[in-house]
Amino acid sequence: MAVSDLWALELLLAAFAGGVFGASVGALPAFTVTGVLVVVGELYDLGRETLATGAPELALTGSVAFGPVFGPHVSFGGGAAAVAYAAKKGYIDTGFDYHEAKNVTRGLGTKVDVLLVGGVFGVAGHLLKTISALAMPWDPVAFGVVASALLHRAVFGYSLFGTRSGFLDMSPFERGETRFIADGGEERHAVEPWLPYQYKWAGVSLLGLAFGALGAYLTYMTASVFLGFGVSVLLLVYVNSDVAQIPVTHHMTLPAGFAVVAAAGGGVATPTALAAALPLWQAVVLGAGTGLFGALAGEVSQRVLYAHADTHLDPPAASIVVTTLVVSLLAMTPILGDPNVLPDPSWLN
Repeated sequence: MAVSDLWALELLLAAFAGGVFGASVGALPAFTVTGVLVVVGELYDLGRETLATGAPELALTGSVAFGPVFGPHVSFGGGAAAVAYAAKKGYIDTGFDYHEAKNVTRGLGTKVDVLLVGGVFGVAGHLLKTISALAMPWDPVAFGVVASALLHRAVFGYSLFGTRSGFLDMSPFERGETRFIADGGEERHAVEPWLPYQYKWAGVSLLGLAFGALGAYLTYMTASVFLGFGVSVLLLVYVNSDVAQIPVTHHMTLPAGFAVVAAAGGGVATPTALAAALPLWQAVVLGAGTGLFGALAGEVSQRVLYAHADTHLDPPAASIVVTTLVVSLLAMTPILGDPNVLPDPSWLN
């Protein structure tokens, strides 16, 4: 990703189209398309020859799944902004349990001003991701998702974090406490956990250990950082279809794979190189620990950034920003891998 991408007209137009796409079909349905593209792209790359440098040709994953149309910083971010705008304008009233601005599972049809908002925030997500990729060793796509959500809150007059104290306390939700919003005549839960079935520390921790191990195993066997992430995102099809209690885990599987590659020396590896660098048991244990950290970071994020606020700010994206930054920083020390090699996040740039 180069500085010139900031003003490349073709990329800006693509990002506008991606934001409109996310607004029309809905943020979460758009993200499931990303998951399909990631899995197809990674499986396709497994059957192809690599470049002379050993880096796989990530045309589908890097340029399409995480690119300026279907990348979640564009399509999901545009969809989340559009539903926040539509709720502010009073366009939607579905009886959703939380504020309608958090209803990212629904499409928004063809209302022109709503689609334009999605397009504008698609462009904003592209710019935020591009700038981030030039500056920091974290996942720039996830950063784009988070920054776009904070931006739409500020632009549309929502509180950035909500107004309640005790951000980590979920007990008001468990007691069924409600609050009355005077300006809209609306009664809502006092606290709105991101996933009402996935917020208790013990269960979240066990998910993190298991899905982190799963992500690490898939990376070790295939050298794909993203295959576990793609599998996790595909499960969101069931979330969007109202299948009960499907866990959301891509913030556990992705950093686990990243950590395995980092421990093997950074950059993009092959299964043979990973096997030579560390045994499978170490990769799985490392992945489990990283998945646990990602799960807990996601839970803290949902309590601070989502549960007390009015719009959707994605807790997994916030978690991935934190975990990939930590893994990148650890990779510059003897703690994880070669202190002279920084894991190469170019697959997201």
